[in-house]
Amino acid sequence: MTDRTRTLQELAERIRAYEPVEDAWLAKSFTDQLLVVDVSSDERLPPEIETLVADHGLVGVNDVYGTHSAETSFMGAVGGADRHQFVDVETRGDHQSYVVE
Repeated sequence: MTDRTRTLQELAERIRAYEPVEDAWLAKSFTDQLLVVDVSSDERLPPEIETLVADHGLVGVNDVYGTHSAETSFMGAVGGADRHQFVDVETRGDHQSYVVE
């Protein structure tokens, strides 16, 4: 495990402690590392979390991939939560894709 991954796992753990957050974890999308944050559907993503992820070199997935959305990180509802995703722009493109032959 790289130092960067360890740092982001610790960040996810910190974010899980926020009241409206139901879960936070690292994931991978093609060649990018993502931080996924699920927030209770009746709550908004706290601005402190947006600042915290930005301070760690993470950017909302919609901004990075150029998708058109009013919110930079919102990816839709899953269960009773709103899902937000942030791309690790410090290591963007460095992760090996899963390839099915």
